[in-house]
Amino acid sequence: MGGSRQNLGIQRIPGVRGPSRTTPGALVDDLLTPCSPGDPGAMEMTWMEVPSDKLMEPIVCMSDMLRSLATTRPTVNDEDLLKVKKFTEDFGQEG
Repeated sequence: MGGSRQNLGIQRIPGVRGPSRTTPGALVDDLLTPCSPGDPGAMEMTWMEVPSDKLMEPIVCMSDMLRSLATTRPTVNDEDLLKVKKFTEDFGQEG
């Protein structure tokens, strides 16, 4: 699992230490972060159940980025790109 996708099946680990979202410069011990289901003390939660000020996002590393590049499919096809090109030619760059 990589990057933000790690947050989809988030697991809770009580007492993760990190920066406070509400008090700049302060550290807190009650943040929640994704972990493996078998980690001791983990409690299954969805990311929607985690308060935004309690989520400690995982660090995104190069292997996460490379995995995403290898598995992500294009969101538009060649036909869509041709439509955009024609629109630009007809109406200008800004539309």
